[in-house]
Amino acid sequence: MTAQVPAVTPATVFDAQCAPSLVGDLAASQRYTVEGAELIAGPAGLLLLVEVGDVPDRSGVWSAQEVRLYGPAPVPVAERLLGTPWDWCPDAVSSPIHVAVREKENILYLGTAQVSHGETSEGVLTNCTLLLAAPLSRSLLDRVRPIGPPDVAAEVTWLEQVNSDRAAALEEFLTNWYPPLDEAPASPPAHSASPMPAGLQGLYRLAKRRPAVLGVQNRILPEQHLYAHPRGEMTVFGEENQGCFVWALPRGRDGADADPTVWFCVDDEEPVAEQEPLSGFLLQFALFEAAMSAAYHALPRGLFTSQEVDQLTHALQEVPLRPFWPGAGIRFFVGPSLVMYASCEGDNEFAVWAGAKQRKALDLLPQQHVDWSRFDG
Repeated sequence: MTAQVPAVTPATVFDAQCAPSLVGDLAASQRYTVEGAELIAGPAGLLLLVEVGDVPDRSGVWSAQEVRLYGPAPVPVAERLLGTPWDWCPDAVSSPIHVAVREKENILYLGTAQVSHGETSEGVLTNCTLLLAAPLSRSLLDRVRPIGPPDVAAEVTWLEQVNSDRAAALEEFLTNWYPPLDEAPASPPAHSASPMPAGLQGLYRLAKRRPAVLGVQNRILPEQHLYAHPRGEMTVFGEENQGCFVWALPRGRDGADADPTVWFCVDDEEPVAEQEPLSGFLLQFALFEAAMSAAYHALPRGLFTSQEVDQLTHALQEVPLRPFWPGAGIRFFVGPSLVMYASCEGDNEFAVWAGAKQRKALDLLPQQHVDWSRFDG
């Protein structure tokens, strides 16, 4: 039987001392603290209390309907949200889940929610997504998940160097997009049989403080993991995430060239040259990975014509490089803290994906007349 939900209207503000009344007998309740949130589990319900803010990978309100909880949270919390390990299903949870936001000394009640997705490791909750029963209004969302000002350092001044100094453009983009580690980890010595092109040397230097520049979706191999391609005089330096293809550079004298050709290799098929040499390829790889691994996304449904892509990217600047990825024909468009790419899916048909470092950056995209399957703005 589902427990009776107390008659508390969403957006009601009440004193913190009254918040636990949602869960029933306090003497029989348990309190748990995780990153950015407090949970109170009682006989009549569970209260998830998060902080005002907008920090990726920290518990809080993510969108008008989505609330995210990040662990580790102990086994009792996992069982309360997802059920027991032998019945690991949110539908098995009967008592209501309440969500509230702490505003200084007060609590702002947002309503009840249901678990949409959860993950555990050895019974410990690692993350959980909850959907509010009633979506928040825009004004209430801005109140509990305020969006910060744009990052002035994220301006796309690096675009000016794409046609003159691509190494400088790449470094400026990557150092603005990825924060450095406090201390560079020790890396094992590399033993390359071929001279290393300057472009890769520069990327490996940046990766010492910013490991993510080597990729999150696909990856540039660490220098010590480069290997010979089975087809001949090429060195594999990049891999697709499922192993469907690799990227390789010519070995020997050609490989030492300042800006060698990049070869796209699929199993036993004949290698195909990327349209841009290594200097342009590394910038395209960086843009693609930034969009894919960004904290905030905008993903429209369906495909677009070239004219519709132009309308969608009206407020952005196209990166002046030839298309990336043979067969996909990917073009890139950028704005401050935002990368969007359009891949060719057929005759005048394009798929679009946008990733942003800051939520505010998604304001550059049109929100009307576009059917977004996901929009994190």
